[in-house]
Amino acid sequence: MHFSVLPDLRAEERPDAACIADDSAQLTNAEFLSRVHAAAAALRRRGVGDGDVVAVMRPNRLDLVITLFAAWRIGAAVTPINPALTAGEAEYQINDSGAMVTIAEDSALSGPTMAPAELAAEPNGTNDTDKAVGAVAADDDRLALLIYTSGTTGKPKGVMLDHANLMAMCEMAISAVDLTDADHSLLILPLFHVNGIVVSVLSPLLARGRATIAGQFSPTTFFRTVERVRPSYFSAVPAIYAMLTALPEDERPDVASLRVAVCGAAPMPAELIDRFELRYGIPIVEGYGLSEGTCASTINPIDGVRKPGTVGLPFPGQEVAIMDDAGRVVRRGETGEVVISGPNVMRGYLNKPEATAKTVVDGWLHTGDVGYFDEDGYLVLVDRIKDMIIRGGENVYPKEIESVLYRHPGVLETAVVGAPHDVLGEVPLAFVATRPEATVTADELHQLCRESLSKYKLPDEIHFVDSLPKNPVGKIDKPSLRTRLTDLTRGATV
Repeated sequence: MHFSVLPDLRAEERPDAACIADDSAQLTNAEFLSRVHAAAAALRRRGVGDGDVVAVMRPNRLDLVITLFAAWRIGAAVTPINPALTAGEAEYQINDSGAMVTIAEDSALSGPTMAPAELAAEPNGTNDTDKAVGAVAADDDRLALLIYTSGTTGKPKGVMLDHANLMAMCEMAISAVDLTDADHSLLILPLFHVNGIVVSVLSPLLARGRATIAGQFSPTTFFRTVERVRPSYFSAVPAIYAMLTALPEDERPDVASLRVAVCGAAPMPAELIDRFELRYGIPIVEGYGLSEGTCASTINPIDGVRKPGTVGLPFPGQEVAIMDDAGRVVRRGETGEVVISGPNVMRGYLNKPEATAKTVVDGWLHTGDVGYFDEDGYLVLVDRIKDMIIRGGENVYPKEIESVLYRHPGVLETAVVGAPHDVLGEVPLAFVATRPEATVTADELHQLCRESLSKYKLPDEIHFVDSLPKNPVGKIDKPSLRTRLTDLTRGATV
């Protein structure tokens, strides 16, 4: 099966069944296919064809998903762009990807652009391309997506994912979360990220279920949306779950339709999982992965032992291992870099063979994450290699300190980064955002750390902030916090 023909198969099997919706419209399978045909014809009229790239800079809307399937239908790939980027930032991605056209409302962009309304426009005249556009021959090696990394260590890199990557990942996700044609996903993560595309759109559609696009997430409206559309699952990041647990205690929404919630993008503290599950009664299955691995590589089992504090077991069909600095696979319980092998591993970084060669070595995707497998084979993430703090020659992993701080019931979010030190080189410094109306003191948190951590791991300072900065995917933005450290040393207020 190929994603280019999925709309045809759904329309043939159940033309009147619900397919996908957003705040403006709800499409049946037959209506979705018709919209894909129209968009594919519009792209062809713009000269887009097999092997080309289409950029799409749109908020979470139906037309973005329609663009995906329309481009795939004519053999093109899609690079989704964060709509919050400036024109200059977006043009870097447009130019680097070699996009033939960009679908966007922003007239400030240079180069060929299409307004989203053009995707649904009727052909002008009888000589235009037929509205019904046949799908190209199935080719699993054809490029499907160019997902650009966050670029925290330089310019973003284009992760090349082909149709084989997407199909393998979606089939694994369907099996892991037991998706069927009865499932209905609620999309709240951005569609310029692979998690939103794979977990909340492609997987439920491939399973013959349906999806609703909720647009931008808001904790104050989220549960009202759940009560209105009645989804069976959603995927989110830890920051979203933290915001939902911080809602007023008297808010008791009807969540009976939800059978599971998925968490990814960043490790979720076990205490936060417990708070969410105890309050709302929705089980969380936490997974782990990255764009270079087409989304996910481990997950806590939905039917089986879920172990908060771990990111679960490897997906069947993938091999996940721990390697030392010499590239040797270590034994269970030993710490090292997490590496991944399987049909979900990217084709490489676009036009960056050296970066690709450093990241994928002998078929192993090197993640840059430090972890180990526990006695039951569950993966425990220790931290990012680049986030490790070296204090007087001792390695300190911020995540270990953060996990202790999260034990305080008044802590909503926390992040630890390394601060320069004249003698020790670096020392850990913690930023903490507290729960609404909670009273938390630095002395309490220092005492909590002293009870659980060795002396060299203790944070030198704890700074309270109203909120922690997030990157576009919803992860805590540690580079921004390191910038705040510079302000702190200059005596500025954070």
